[in-house]
Amino acid sequence: IDKLVEAARKSHNHRYSASRGITKLREAISGWYKRRYDVDIDPEREAVVTIGAKEGLSHLVLVLISPGDVVLSPNPTYPIHPYSAIIAGGDVRSIPIGPERNFLEDLQHAIKQTWPRPKLLVISFPHNPTTTVVDLDFFARIVDCARENNLLVIHDLAYADLTFDGYEAPSFLQVPGAREVGVEFFSMSKSYSMAGWRVGFCVGNAEIIAALTRIKSYLDYGIFQPIQIAATVALNSDQS
Repeated sequence: IDKLVEAARKSHNHRYSASRGITKLREAISGWYKRRYDVDIDPEREAVVTIGAKEGLSHLVLVLISPGDVVLSPNPTYPIHPYSAIIAGGDVRSIPIGPERNFLEDLQHAIKQTWPRPKLLVISFPHNPTTTVVDLDFFARIVDCARENNLLVIHDLAYADLTFDGYEAPSFLQVPGAREVGVEFFSMSKSYSMAGWRVGFCVGNAEIIAALTRIKSYLDYGIFQPIQIAATVALNSDQS
């Protein structure tokens, strides 16, 4: 908040910013992933700043999906996950999620039963609203499934820090080969109490990041620069 106030008093920050995010923020995202997950992110090719995870996810699906393409999403789930596909003209097929279900088995069954073959899987763990959590082996099996079925994956890590009893939520990108099939979104809203600030980011597959960066360049001029500067400080500061 102090950095936001300081930056907002500087006149040069009151102009259009970089649509894909300022360089220092993308570098901070890269450093955050390295420190937290030991994942190397190229800030130039594999990271883009978004106006919260919701905006980024909805615009990414809009550029990935053509009318009639099949998108798989858990049910129940956070509304923008299926509705991003509906907005893009996609055909959403739901996979049940809950304590009495095996999501991976249900996913394989859904893929086999679906025609045309699904193009995209949108998931989020820790999961909203069921609170389902997974381990790294789960993500490894998701990557294997995506490779076998030519499936793109979007993972929404918005709830990374809402965990208890010593459990730490893994990143999808910790799995070798994950960035070959997909991307991961993170939002500053929950972890940093910045919900109204509207800032998040997407990292991973360079081609998918380029697609999101391109469509955002048509649709927005980037987040107000003092917010990006404050987000940089949040990611780089003491995380305790």
